[in-house]
Amino acid sequence: MSKHNNIIFEEQAEVLAHVHHDGEQAILRLKAPKTAKDAKPGQFVHIRVSDALPLRRPISIMLTNPEQGTIDLLYKKVGEGTRQLGERKKGDILPMLGPIGVPFDLSDISKRYILIGGGVGVPPMVFVADQLVNKADLVLFAGSEVPFPFALKPSTMMLPGVFGNTTLTITSLEERGIACRLASNAGLYGCYEGHVPDLARNYLQALSVEERLRCVLLSCGPHPMLHAVAKLGRDLKIPTQLSLEEFMACAIGGCAGCVVKVVEDGQEKYKRVCVDGPVFDANTLPEFA
Repeated sequence: MSKHNNIIFEEQAEVLAHVHHDGEQAILRLKAPKTAKDAKPGQFVHIRVSDALPLRRPISIMLTNPEQGTIDLLYKKVGEGTRQLGERKKGDILPMLGPIGVPFDLSDISKRYILIGGGVGVPPMVFVADQLVNKADLVLFAGSEVPFPFALKPSTMMLPGVFGNTTLTITSLEERGIACRLASNAGLYGCYEGHVPDLARNYLQALSVEERLRCVLLSCGPHPMLHAVAKLGRDLKIPTQLSLEEFMACAIGGCAGCVVKVVEDGQEKYKRVCVDGPVFDANTLPEFA
């Protein structure tokens, strides 16, 4: 995977904006200039959500603005930690470590990057798209079972293998010339009715063999979705990078509470998702074989 500098900063991140959306989702903008300057797509931050909960929470980085020193995070309130995070207001200070982890390998701009995100795995895909726009070909497929926390609009960008009611895209991506389509099992209007890896498969199977040879799959989301993406990569012989979601305590490699089995050079070993990942080559992960 991509090289990184292993420098993790501790910052007192100031809440600049906190916008709440349907489905217990929220987008948080923080003043964190060191993280904003160094962060790469696929990395995350570790935030102390309140004084009452000393253990930090890992959250993927969705966007950075190095000039303004800000980062954007999208998260879903699913437990006490994220519930308390949802109570933070503009001007609050959140102790934070970041950026953490091995990012996606985006070094070969001759490739076409196919980005597949599900739920809170969508933010890293948005970050990848932001970094690759006007540099490499890319298509983003996003799935959600609750309303998407973004402005949406019908796309004018045609995609092979994508037909029918699958019309909506994320407005901010469309305005930057990034092709995107959405999937949901919740009957959301304008979305593909089904799982997002199936939508990506329809697109990829409509490409010529030569076009598929240029593709690389990048994905982040729940484990069942990652299994489907790994199978998609195997079936179509497309290199695949997966960003794993795991529970973390320290998130800096000390506790080894987030290990995953990998196979490298024929040898089984365990690696820490926090600092040896979260991005791994799917071929090295027996769980997804």
